[in-house]
Amino acid sequence: MEAKSPEEEHPKQAFGWAARDKSGLLSPFKFSRRATAEKDVAFKVLYCGICHSDLHMAKNEWGVTQYPLVPGHEIVGIVTEVGSKVEKFKVGDKVGVGCMVGSCRSCDSCHDNLENYCPKMILTYGARNYDGTITYGGYSDLMVAEEQFIVRIPDNLSLDAGAPLLCAGITVYSPLRYFGLDKPGMHVGVVGLGGLGHVAVKFAKAMGVKVTVISTSPNKKQEAVENLGADSFLVSSDQDQMQSAMGTLDGIIDTVSAVHPMLPLFTLLKSHGKLVLVGAPEKPLELPVFPLIGGRKMVGGSCIGGMKETQEMIDFAAKHNITADVEVIPMDYVNTAMERMLKGDVRYRFVIDVAKTLNP
Repeated sequence: MEAKSPEEEHPKQAFGWAARDKSGLLSPFKFSRRATAEKDVAFKVLYCGICHSDLHMAKNEWGVTQYPLVPGHEIVGIVTEVGSKVEKFKVGDKVGVGCMVGSCRSCDSCHDNLENYCPKMILTYGARNYDGTITYGGYSDLMVAEEQFIVRIPDNLSLDAGAPLLCAGITVYSPLRYFGLDKPGMHVGVVGLGGLGHVAVKFAKAMGVKVTVISTSPNKKQEAVENLGADSFLVSSDQDQMQSAMGTLDGIIDTVSAVHPMLPLFTLLKSHGKLVLVGAPEKPLELPVFPLIGGRKMVGGSCIGGMKETQEMIDFAAKHNITADVEVIPMDYVNTAMERMLKGDVRYRFVIDVAKTLNP
């Protein structure tokens, strides 16, 4: 049987931008979405954030990309159709989809509301769906997903600046909660002041935690302290500053997605402190063991969050008026935005205005 083209796979015509090869360059792309099944929610995409993962995947830097690839997993919009068995959403609701659109529903992780750790989790783009077709992300005009993987966006949360919370927000919120770094009066470090880091500062401060930003860029100090509300700032290459902060942190959320030294970070932790990695460097990091065993310190990791916690995070953000700092761009600027993101030239997240600028 001849494979169907992306346009013919499903009944709903869709349009977006896709990468065709490892150059990662995106261009207009016609494809299709499935018909709205009984438990599905269909929505018109209004905004989609650009995540660092989108760049890694577009260029096949993790070696798993299947082309054509429509990226985007920070997607918000307005419901246009719901299946007959959908209970929580109706036409006109503001909704979002984050990093996943499916899971097995039967493993321990799924039973514990941790679909993000399900071995059969289906990613929002570039993965095989239940029917064997490839999933396409939010750089597109419409989405269809199961009700379980849809997040309700509260009315008071700005849609453009709220979109990045569906990946960046949950990526930092979940480890703050899980590793117990959310208790008022605790002192937490945030490494890297980019898309993830700036949101981590906002969530930690809203939880009542004292926050120190750790960065290689001295010029980010004013931004961190005055605009984002961090309590203090360390330049990681300044030995005197790092020395004076030794043993002061209960935990560290490390958001850096490039290879960087671990040792200076371990020295900042108190005994029993926790270093949690949420960035994804392409090459393995070196792990010095002596500073860990010398203070019973922990190194952990965390990857997004389950759907229940993602909704909790969005509700917390709305209550505490937390959004990402964004630069809203038209769809045809996306390749330039990717180049700028690679250079760190964004404060702090690009968001595509899909509804107004995606033209077939």
